[in-house]
Amino acid sequence: MMKPCFKIGQLIHHKRFDYRGVIIGVDDCFLLTDEWYEHMCKNTKPPKDKPWYNVLVHNATHTTYVTEQNIILDDSDEDIIHPMVPLLFITLKNGIYSKSSNWADGKPIIPNEIGMA
Repeated sequence: MMKPCFKIGQLIHHKRFDYRGVIIGVDDCFLLTDEWYEHMCKNTKPPKDKPWYNVLVHNATHTTYVTEQNIILDDSDEDIIHPMVPLLFITLKNGIYSKSSNWADGKPIIPNEIGMA
């Protein structure tokens, strides 16, 4: 298994779908269901044995789950506009957000009234 190249708080750019985002979760390999993979990745079939990331999408309200092969670092150092950013992060410096206190065991704490897509 490959070691992930990116970490929580880093800004990324999706090469295929041309959006910016911030990483909120890192998986060493694909962890969602086979059904999700078949539906969402039917045309590309990215490797399941390489790192995948949960990302808050800039100028949106949803998250995405993306394979490492589709993302690169975003060196714009510009804030990500997403309703979860102020809850999960404090400041952005050199392309990396500092985590807020709303994290436990490396996972974001999501208030029940917000939820995750």
